[in-house]
Amino acid sequence: MSSAASGLGPSGTTTSVVTIKNKNQRKKRDSNDIGWEFGIPFHAINNEEFDILLEDVGRYGPKGKKPNQHELREKLLQIEVDNTKKLLKVQEEDWAKSGCSIMIDAWTNRKRRSIMNLCLHCSVGINFLESKQVSDEPHTGEMIFNYVNGFIDRVGAHNVVQVVTDNASDNMATNERLYVKRPNIFWSSCETHTINLMLEGIGKLARFKKTLDQAKALTIFIYGHHRTLALMRRFTKKRDIVRLGVIRFASNFLTLQSLHEKKN
Repeated sequence: MSSAASGLGPSGTTTSVVTIKNKNQRKKRDSNDIGWEFGIPFHAINNEEFDILLEDVGRYGPKGKKPNQHELREKLLQIEVDNTKKLLKVQEEDWAKSGCSIMIDAWTNRKRRSIMNLCLHCSVGINFLESKQVSDEPHTGEMIFNYVNGFIDRVGAHNVVQVVTDNASDNMATNERLYVKRPNIFWSSCETHTINLMLEGIGKLARFKKTLDQAKALTIFIYGHHRTLALMRRFTKKRDIVRLGVIRFASNFLTLQSLHEKKN
């Protein structure tokens, strides 16, 4: 049989193309299987690190070996720690030039553990520094001040411009102690928390409270019954009426706006 009859070019070009396509398809299927096996989100495929991984594997060849657990826990982990410290070094250099802001946020996890996060912001960007569990400690102004003050010493008081917290009463007490101890460092309230409190107060006004309560009752009724929910999505072209905002009480007004837009 001639090469033309078999569908092959003079040098077997068609066979090579088919082989490459099959290998590429197999690679995609294997990547897909890993995603399903470990519950990796679909959008993770767009991560640049995944492209780098595939390039490195292809460059090494078919006999490449994956790292074992010990290497991941020890050697490779330490390499990443060292690289992270190098990145932080760039930010530390920026602290001395333009200063930085210390940001504190407390929250409670699903196991009811109270955790306090501490982040640092500068012109280069924001980075998470440490987290402290404070379930056994009272959240007093003195406790928070001691925690923040100790960290200011670590960063360097000459590098800190301000401390940012929310408007809780214990944080207000921290502000007073900070002003006495370090008068050159500003205390600033979190704008997001301030806006959230403003919207909460507006929602309690008689002029708005009744309307917000009615909107809340309506959305609870619609989303609590399958048939009404299906009917609503039919007329809104599968668009939801509940809109979640970045802050809690903004969601109430965003949902109210959504109801107004979709009333017809």
